[in-house]
Amino acid sequence: MRTVAVLSLKGGVGKTTVVLGLASAAMRRGVRTLVVDLDPQCNATACLEPEDTERGISDVLADPRPEVLEAALSSTSWGEEVDVLVGSEDAESINGHHGDDGDLERLTTALSTLDDLVAEDELPYQLVLLDCPPSLGRLTRSALVAADRALLVTEPTIFAVSGVQRAFEAVQAERESTNPDLQPLGVIVNRVRPRSHEHQFRIEELREIFGPLVMPVALPDRLAVQQAQGACLPIHGWGTPGAREVALAFNLLLARTLRAGRSRAADPADEDFDEDD
Repeated sequence: MRTVAVLSLKGGVGKTTVVLGLASAAMRRGVRTLVVDLDPQCNATACLEPEDTERGISDVLADPRPEVLEAALSSTSWGEEVDVLVGSEDAESINGHHGDDGDLERLTTALSTLDDLVAEDELPYQLVLLDCPPSLGRLTRSALVAADRALLVTEPTIFAVSGVQRAFEAVQAERESTNPDLQPLGVIVNRVRPRSHEHQFRIEELREIFGPLVMPVALPDRLAVQQAQGACLPIHGWGTPGAREVALAFNLLLARTLRAGRSRAADPADEDFDEDD
């Protein structure tokens, strides 16, 4: 199981769009995926249209027992390959809570029991995507403690570049303090307009700062993304030329995620991803 925290410390750059796009690409590839909605805005949960649950992410972070986790998990309208650990608006209170660092392990504890909750006729989760809020509170830090890799999302604008720098520093700090196995997966640039000189300038600036960590694939700015999300459909199922362009970019991003996002423990299932990557 590969666990990827998707984060930015600036709001509105498309972090949830990246989570949903990766989930869509994974579904198309037959990779069973769990989206963990840590953002109190709950946009990922809304787009995935889960069934009603008795619990949510705030309950899991308060009490990470397997039965609480199971009550917060739901299938989605997208299909059997994608489930969601549903978001909670009241998770914001956890985000600002100043407890001890032991609290940060609760998400890790909960996710470690996922395989025990899988039914006999189901595949285990092969990819877990943690959708973080755009702030460095306890929700984002819990994700960084639980993750194997961190995917940083930005737009090609001056303020977003500053935000991704701070996000990278947060990843490095968490790696040094609580999770030595955490590695940056890379920086994905979202909503790129190829003819914009400003966008090209900012992308070059990112490459100067982060070097090869900047993903070779960027996500184009296409209306189809908002249209698919508004219809609560995966981008791969939208079918317009713009959607197909974005879907191809997410296919490439998923391939890199699966290739680079190795779990901390050796997993024989990893071999399944190598041939097509």
